[in-house]
This record gives sequence, C-alpha cells and structure tokens, in this order.
Amino acid sequence: MNVDQAVTEARRSFEQNPLDPYDRYRILFAASKLAAERKAELVRSIIDEAHFTFSDASTEVERCTQTLVVSGEEAKRIHGEMVPIDGAPGQSQRLAFTIRVPRGVVCAITPFNSPLNTVAHKVAPAIAAGNTVVLKPSSYTPKTAAMFRDILIAAGLPSGHIHLVDGPGREVGRELAAHQGVAFYTFTGSTATGKALRDAAGLRPVSLELGSIASTIVCEDAPLDRAIPRCVNAAFRKAGQVCTSVQRLYVHDSIADRFSEALVAKIAAAKTGDPYDPQTLVGPMISEQEAIRAETWIREAVDGGAKLLIGGQREGSLIYPTVLADARPQMKVMCEEIFAPVVSIVRYRSLDEAIEQVNDTCYGLAAGIFTNDLQRAMKAARRLHMGSVHINETSSSRVDLMPYAGAKDSGSGREGPKYAIQEMTEERLITISLSE
Repeated sequence: MNVDQAVTEARRSFEQNPLDPYDRYRILFAASKLAAERKAELVRSIIDEAHFTFSDASTEVERCTQTLVVSGEEAKRIHGEMVPIDGAPGQSQRLAFTIRVPRGVVCAITPFNSPLNTVAHKVAPAIAAGNTVVLKPSSYTPKTAAMFRDILIAAGLPSGHIHLVDGPGREVGRELAAHQGVAFYTFTGSTATGKALRDAAGLRPVSLELGSIASTIVCEDAPLDRAIPRCVNAAFRKAGQVCTSVQRLYVHDSIADRFSEALVAKIAAAKTGDPYDPQTLVGPMISEQEAIRAETWIREAVDGGAKLLIGGQREGSLIYPTVLADARPQMKVMCEEIFAPVVSIVRYRSLDEAIEQVNDTCYGLAAGIFTNDLQRAMKAARRLHMGSVHINETSSSRVDLMPYAGAKDSGSGREGPKYAIQEMTEERLITISLSE
C-alpha cells in the first residue's frame, strides 16, 4: 500500500467507523494480552531484525505490553474541564466547558532501536485518543512492526484504523510529510530529520523525540553498589543504541580510580557476542557500517590521547563494550552522539564543573546523578538543562507511564500514554446559553 492509499483509507476509517472510549480500552487491553502470548515470536523477530540480545528483546516485549495497558486505561480518562464563564460580567446564564476530540490521521515514524515499544508508544495513545494511524517503521525492522499491527487487528481494532507503509525513509518520509490528509506527526529519529519533518508539516502539530548526548554524574558520596551496575546497563544495553544511553560519565576525582576499576571489572565479566544467549550483555550493532563508524571514532580518540580502559575491538557489526578515559571535549566520542557501546569517564572536582560540562551540548534529553546528598541532588535537578533528571538513576531511566520529552535540540512534545494523548487530541470549547 502506498502513502496516498494508506492515508486516504485511514481518514475514511476515522470518519466512518469511530470507536468509543471503552472500545478503545477493550482493544488495547486485549492487544496487551496477545502480545504477551506471542512473546517468544516477537522476541525472535526483534533479535533477527535489530540484533538485540535476548535480554533486551524480552524487555522490549514486556514494556510494550505495559504501554498497551496504560494506553487502554488512559482511553477511559480523556476529559475536558469546566470553564467559569459566569464569572464574567453579563454571563451568569451561560455554561462553558471543554472537551478533547481526536485529531484524525496520526502519522507515526519509528526507529530501529525500539522496534516494538516505541511503535506502541506512538500507535497505542493514538488509538486510545480515537485517531487512526499510518505507521512508517524503520526499514531495518518492518516485520516486528507488522506483527504489532496484526496483534492490534486480532484484538479487535478495525483494519482500516492502522496502515503500515514501508520503504526508503527519505522517500516515504517526504511523501508522508507532504500529504495533507495527515493531521498529526509523531517522530523518533535524528535531529536533522526531525527538523525537516517539522518544516514540511507547516502548521500541523508535530511531536519530536530526537538526538542526545546523555550524561550521568557520579558524586563522591554516590552509592557505588547501585551506580555501577546501572551505569553498565545504561551504557551498553541495545549495544548503546539508545538516545538516553550513558555516553559521558562524570565521576568525582576522589573516587574515579575505584569507580573505573569496578566498572571495567564488571564489563570484563560480562558476555559479549551471541544475541540469542540469555546471558549476553552486548550483541551486534544494527549494521557493520555503523560499527565501523564507531570503531573509527574510538581510534581517533585513542590516537588523540584518550586511554582505552577496555574494549575497542570490532568483529563485523559487533563492537566490544568500550570504556575510555581522558577523552577531550572536542573528540567525537564526547561531542557527537556515538550511538554505540562506548562510554567515556571524565573526572571532575566540583559539582558546578560537572553540571556545566553536562549542559555543554545542543541536546537536552536526560541526565542522571548518583548522590546521597539531597541538597546536591536538587541543585543538579534545577540546573541541568534536560527534559528529565534522574536522582540515583542513570540518564537511561524510563518508566513507560511517565512523561518523556527533551529540551533544546532533543525535541518537542511529550511521550508517555497520558501525555501523548493530550498531544494527539484537540481541546474544543463548548458554551451553552440558558433560557431566562
């Protein structure tokens, strides 16, 4: 199905076959159960297409089932509010209130690095809000997206309510952005592509989740038994191909040696390679081309004076988990989004210095800080220019029901079912004049 057919059919279904809130809830809740029942099949598809490890793919499916449940619950909670219009002179015989109405056709454009749960985060709130959807998944992961669509239809969603279009991102994306039948765009991907989509959409609303250079601060009083395993997971899950992956670790000078040794030891003990092995921490990247790019950045950093504490080698599309020290701010591993299993440890002496360096990027998606000092934690929370700040968690801490948004060049609009539904509905004012 081409773009015009998909948008036209989605618009027709929106107009001719609307679903009431309870039906939306029922369908999404049933889809969650079906996804859980088909977990093994979905996990295999994710590993085959995105090269996730078994653990990462399993978590992806489990989170997707929760995203569907929460979206279904929120479908029953969509509401407006009373407006105290009678507080204005001469308006005592009038009532006013708002309602929220669906926008129409939602275009969802999704990436390879969350081929199921990010699809759910865009499609499920759109359905919960009463919209229909045209889904453009990554060309790397169309099978997983198609399985998700089929699950929704099997759960009772009218087939006209969701259409999948596949093909080269630039070509299909341009067609989608130009099609005037689309009422709302929700996109996750690069900042450059997001800006192009926003410009092409004109006055139509767009929600963008874009790039990031995510950092986490480890203070001198940090609970290391909590911080180290979380930093390892956040830096290397999905082979570091997550927008909130820890790319820069700012560690207080007084504990930097101890922290680095413990971090490296934990990585050295972890399995790397076979994504089907449940014990594997880091599997292949999405392509050999991307792995070669990451390897080049690592070599440039080492040649420029950075120290390689562990990793750095490449086998095909597999980059071994890599930790660097003494990388300079102008190196690509520090100032560009590496999107690979690579983390740089940076020593700092004052929290002000660490905060300044974390903020020194055009991005502002998320940051983490480990400390037992509440005053220090809240100082960082107020001064870090990020969409979210996680205390005693890493930058990559996300629960699917929470609001999720970036600052600066990391995007606009909010995800999380409740918050996405607000974006995907329009507020309409209703007034009623009462008879005397």
